[in-house]
Amino acid sequence: MIDVTKCIVEFTELPSEFISIDVPPLSIAMAHIPTATYWIIWSVVACAAQITGLVGMRHEFITSTSEAWELSSLAHKVSGIHEYLQSLLRLCYQRIDADEEKLMEAFEDFKRTIETPQTDNLKILLKIFRKEETYYLLNPDKTKVLNDVLRRKHVLLLISDLDISQEEIRVLEALYKGERVSSELNYEILWLPIVDRSTWNDGYEQKFLSLQSIMPWYTVNHPFAIEPAVIKYIMEVWGFGKKPIAVTLDPKGKVLCPNALNMMWIWGNSAFPFSSEKKESFWKAEAWTLELLVDRLEPNLPTWVSQQKVVCFYGGVQMEWIESFTTATKGVAKALDIGLEMVYIGKNNAKERVKKITGLIKEKQLSHAWEDDNVWFFWNRLESMLYSKTQHGKTIENDVIKQEVMTMLAYDGSENGWAVFFTGSDEMVRANGDKVLSSMESFDEWEKLAKQMGFIPALRKQLEGITDDHHCTRLILPENSGGIPERVQCAECGRPMERYFMYRCCVE
Repeated sequence: MIDVTKCIVEFTELPSEFISIDVPPLSIAMAHIPTATYWIIWSVVACAAQITGLVGMRHEFITSTSEAWELSSLAHKVSGIHEYLQSLLRLCYQRIDADEEKLMEAFEDFKRTIETPQTDNLKILLKIFRKEETYYLLNPDKTKVLNDVLRRKHVLLLISDLDISQEEIRVLEALYKGERVSSELNYEILWLPIVDRSTWNDGYEQKFLSLQSIMPWYTVNHPFAIEPAVIKYIMEVWGFGKKPIAVTLDPKGKVLCPNALNMMWIWGNSAFPFSSEKKESFWKAEAWTLELLVDRLEPNLPTWVSQQKVVCFYGGVQMEWIESFTTATKGVAKALDIGLEMVYIGKNNAKERVKKITGLIKEKQLSHAWEDDNVWFFWNRLESMLYSKTQHGKTIENDVIKQEVMTMLAYDGSENGWAVFFTGSDEMVRANGDKVLSSMESFDEWEKLAKQMGFIPALRKQLEGITDDHHCTRLILPENSGGIPERVQCAECGRPMERYFMYRCCVE
């Protein structure tokens, strides 16, 4: 009985990527498992009755001929079932070994093809997909097309699972449609959804079709169209895990960048053709400025800068702090007779809480506040900057931009508020919620200095005088193919931060 049970468990643990539950010999075995389970239960009950009798009667209990025959018959029956299931299990392992060998051959073939210079990208595109006629591409109009429609074009392979966010799709759509307007840009996007075939069901099918319907670029007609060997390459070589990536292929099929999404979030279409060399040149010319931080997310920014206003971006999800901070800061601006604009940019991965707070901010007219897509894009741009810098080989000690980005992300990792002030493009000061609120509420202590030096220099000097011996700073980084920095300094005290692993499920 135990051997049969172990055999059944072994069937359920067979690797789904090499053998399907719908195909013999596994399908035959699965059909026999209910019968095997029935005989296991019957045998257990029969044995239990015998054991109960032996314990109750002790030496006086004598097994009848019929009972002995039943146990012998059950033992023979279960032994036969075990032998049959074992034979099916051996066939399953033979098939797995053969399929695994074929997979490795196909993997090496694809690897050689994509690493060998080609005359165009068609050979690579053809190898991505299975040969069955039931699988094909759909163009942006959802019309069936052949693979050669993408021949000799710049192609972004958008790779994700079915949890790609609506915000991500909308932001990428804006870039893609912007590319359509410019004759200097010419690239296509092809969505390659990576799914677990063993758990595929009608629910996932509907989710796939729903995502496919809102994507204005090329898609596969079904996730199973992608060759298993290519999926293996995508995960092992291109480093796809959970977060979407976009692999750029030039018209000749050369991989220009294993993940261009970071580049696209930071610089948009100006980074075309989204090559690693383009990224290098952009970072060489970049500095930590208001424009880099906010990019095109705030349409009023050029006007505010030209009017020499103080611009404050702040975040957090504590409404009491937000009301106190905005009120105190407006009071300081009024006392100094300076122009001030404040913008609430929420918190990462707290969509519902941010939406509720944004509504209250607008209702009470506390400040400007961004909508969902801008909030998502802001924080993802910062994460993209960090990962791009990490790939660029920069450490926090020798890179100001990376240091500032990690400080902003550390602020967001806290449940408390934070704020960053800019005057012009590059004069700035930032602080966590407690420090900046304390400074605003004690403005009378540095008012004279502010009138002499200016608002931001005086606020910086005031913040430097506030000691914070007790703090707990958290920097939460999602798993990403860009890698995690080996060493991170605390945004508050500069000491090296301890490293932990965190598993999180946040449902709002």
